[in-house]
Amino acid sequence: MQTAFYLDQTRCTGCATCQVACKDWNDLPAWTEHWIRIDYIEKGICPNVFASYMLTPCYHCIEPACAKVCPTAAITKLAENGIVVVNGELCIGREACGEKCLKVCPYDVPQFEAGQNGKMRKCDFCLDRLQTGKGPICVESCPTRALDYGPMAELEQRYGSNQTAEGFEYSKRTQPAFLIKPKPVKIDA
Repeated sequence: MQTAFYLDQTRCTGCATCQVACKDWNDLPAWTEHWIRIDYIEKGICPNVFASYMLTPCYHCIEPACAKVCPTAAITKLAENGIVVVNGELCIGREACGEKCLKVCPYDVPQFEAGQNGKMRKCDFCLDRLQTGKGPICVESCPTRALDYGPMAELEQRYGSNQTAEGFEYSKRTQPAFLIKPKPVKIDA
């Protein structure tokens, strides 16, 4: 089974509640380590404009390039749910490995702790919460219900299998476990 995220881009307002909840739940420093990024997308010229937001957590790829290049096998994909996790005990840190995981990730997801030779950390789908029957904090905190998660096959049945949207480029190499309802681009010429 592959666990996946779903984003309804038409509902996301870019409020950053998901990002703040993630930082709070994971005790992340305020201005470093964004385990979920919010990118603003804008096209056109006023009055014909398109604006939307794209969320970038770890997409827990089906073929995670980060795991393949990790020199210590600190990054692994859990067989039971497809979640990509980092073992901080095995990670040798930013300087020691040369940020190999970050360099191969098409979404720039790996984050490093502050300080010399900070270790890599990233979204782990709130595995601690999943193990107690709760959902990821980003999903549960979203006030517009723009986010969902679950087995990829179930999400595809519920929402369809679209993996393209303005601000997101699907990587055939890594195959992100991410589905999206795109906001339609309507810009008059």
